[in-house]
Amino acid sequence: MDDDAGDASPPPGPAPPAATGAPSSRDMAASPTSSRSVTETVNGSHRFVIQGYSLAKGMGVGKHIASETFTVGGYQWAIYFYPDGKNPEDNSAYVSVFIALASEGTDVRALFELTLQDQSGKGKHKIHSHFDRSLESGPYTLKYRGSMWGYKRFFRRTALETSDFLKDDCLKINCTVGVVVSTIDYSRSHSIQVPDSDIGYHFGSLLDSNEGVDVILNVSGERFHAHKLVLAARSTVFRSKLFDDESEGEKNEVNESEDLEEIVIDDMEPKVFKAMLHFIYRDTLVNDYELDASSSMGSIFDTLAAKLLAAADKYDLGRLRLLCESYLCKDISVASVASTLALADSHHAMELKAVCLKFAAENLSAVIRTDGFDYLKDTCPSLQSEILRTVAGCEEPCSSGGKSQSVWGQLSDGGDTSGRRVRPRI
Repeated sequence: MDDDAGDASPPPGPAPPAATGAPSSRDMAASPTSSRSVTETVNGSHRFVIQGYSLAKGMGVGKHIASETFTVGGYQWAIYFYPDGKNPEDNSAYVSVFIALASEGTDVRALFELTLQDQSGKGKHKIHSHFDRSLESGPYTLKYRGSMWGYKRFFRRTALETSDFLKDDCLKINCTVGVVVSTIDYSRSHSIQVPDSDIGYHFGSLLDSNEGVDVILNVSGERFHAHKLVLAARSTVFRSKLFDDESEGEKNEVNESEDLEEIVIDDMEPKVFKAMLHFIYRDTLVNDYELDASSSMGSIFDTLAAKLLAAADKYDLGRLRLLCESYLCKDISVASVASTLALADSHHAMELKAVCLKFAAENLSAVIRTDGFDYLKDTCPSLQSEILRTVAGCEEPCSSGGKSQSVWGQLSDGGDTSGRRVRPRI
């Protein structure tokens, strides 16, 4: 080093006083953090009833009856029951039961439980379970869609047919699937719980109190008070009627007794408008009892849910329409699917229409024997064509990995016209 480098040193003298209050490097270190890996199962169950066991026998080794698919842990699953067994070497001496991954997935890890229900009331069920016990090699891994776990020799057939598990030619199988999921839990020094939104409650209270109302809606003689801004914010149709028409010089009537603008609506029942107003302010449907109410004729078109669907379509209330579709979807049956399809088509309920088409195609042999199907033939022949186009789609391999029976083949099988859901046999 050069001698001149020493010139940069401070002049001799007492050392400067140390700075006070300055944080040390230790003081400036960030607070310690932590995390935790949590591995657990997301559980779900499905009950599979096999009615007509004796008729299912003889369908052949390796051939199965499949349950409806059900969702657990974000994956679709199905129960396969083999009346003549899955293994050719057993010569149909055993019935086989398996749980199959019926949707796309790779290396899905899960626990399973199969329970054959004792129908004598003694509670002596036959249970095969992974739960509540240690597994030496861990949960079972299903590599891909169509992978299965179960038992080729689930029960000896001769013993099954003389046991309390079979009653009135019916078997009941309960299945529980536990999909293994792992999450990382990060530590948080503070958290504040935020309650659910209560804006619907407050707007509903505003409607109930009539505070600040500035418009009257005269529905077939019954008057409802409301707020223009709320109606306009929720419905483009009301916005046009309340504001656009005024800007173009059109005026609605004025109720002189209350000095409020009055709009006449003469193509809707008061109870339907009241239910629609309930949604506009509260963002929810009225209760199920009111939605189920119908005329003595019992037609789906006469239910409040159906009329509310029509109102949602007319007043451009997309969320209300979807809520009505979801509600009506729950009660689709062989007896009602054709009329529900016509209703959905009339009011642009595309989600409900798609469900109806799929259901009708899957249960065609029973549906074509209903009065509702005759109604389609007379009033909406184009919908019959759509059902047949959907039938063609049902000829594709089913999601559970096997192939469904041809829907056209169902026409010779007979059907259940009592209104119960009918699944195509596999």
